[in-house]
Amino acid sequence: MTEQPDALRLADIAEQARVSEATVSRVVNGKPGVAASTRQAVLAAMDQLGYQRPLRTRQRTKGLIGLLIPELDNPIFPAFAQVIDSMLSLRGYQSVLCTQSPGGATEDEHLETLTDRGVSGIVFVSGLHADTTADHGRYTRLIERGVPVVFVNGYAPGVRAPFFSDDDGVAVRLAVTHLRELGHERIGLAVGPERFVPTQRKAAEFRRLMAPVSGSADVDKLITHSLFSVEGGHSAASSLLDQGCTAVVCGSDLMALGAIRAARKRGLSVPRDFSVVGYDDSPLIAFTDPPLTTIQQQVSAMTTAAVRTLLDEIAGVDVPTGEYLFQPELVVRGSTAACPES
Repeated sequence: MTEQPDALRLADIAEQARVSEATVSRVVNGKPGVAASTRQAVLAAMDQLGYQRPLRTRQRTKGLIGLLIPELDNPIFPAFAQVIDSMLSLRGYQSVLCTQSPGGATEDEHLETLTDRGVSGIVFVSGLHADTTADHGRYTRLIERGVPVVFVNGYAPGVRAPFFSDDDGVAVRLAVTHLRELGHERIGLAVGPERFVPTQRKAAEFRRLMAPVSGSADVDKLITHSLFSVEGGHSAASSLLDQGCTAVVCGSDLMALGAIRAARKRGLSVPRDFSVVGYDDSPLIAFTDPPLTTIQQQVSAMTTAAVRTLLDEIAGVDVPTGEYLFQPELVVRGSTAACPES
């Protein structure tokens, strides 16, 4: 049975949260006068140390926020969910997580459930707003009903709402420039299905960069569309290796792991014989073999902006609509090296 923290253990919580014992005491006893961020740090410390929170530490929620994300198999989506949930909790809201795994509830079914529960707002991450073939009228109808919404990763031009995305063109430019500096000329792009906005933007920038080197006719052969998964990356990289590519830029870290597997299956070494760049900088990706060179999504910056905007909407503030692009960063690790032909 978990023991409640007593006076003798306040010091442990204070040390973990980097606050005074007096502050811990105020939080534990439900006293006012503690900043929201400090209170959250103390509660996090209690959780990390294995203490059960006393009932008096619980605050009445200001409302429910729907959080729609794709499946949880890709570690970048739990990373988004964790940051968003933490930010909402810090501001007194409770998130309702809805995933869209294959065979599960659809986005429309989740929306019906959320609106029936009277949520205060909804955050969409990589949803149908990123699919150019989807009917985006569902979002317009939602907005017309007065439901505050924000969108992360993806853009639907006809929807008057705030959108927050990493700049996919910059991401490809960073990756291709890095590989060219290593002497690679035959570079491939492995991305997801063509209907998705991030895929289209990555492919467009790749064509712009590679056409002067490979020729317009040849550059399309260097772009392979597959699934955003290990298996998809394996299939795409196999095709690109058949075309003599010495390096590949992938549309996700999971695809990059599949590309490494495809190279090794042919007896090639990564990065000595084949260089691989991922996209996302998912949790634990730095500990793969080899540690993955990747393009880091600005998860914290995007979610912070999205949540603040949503809460402004909920408060009745007239927020600007349109798209806000964030600058990704190249993280160089051990999966890229000089071209073997250099």
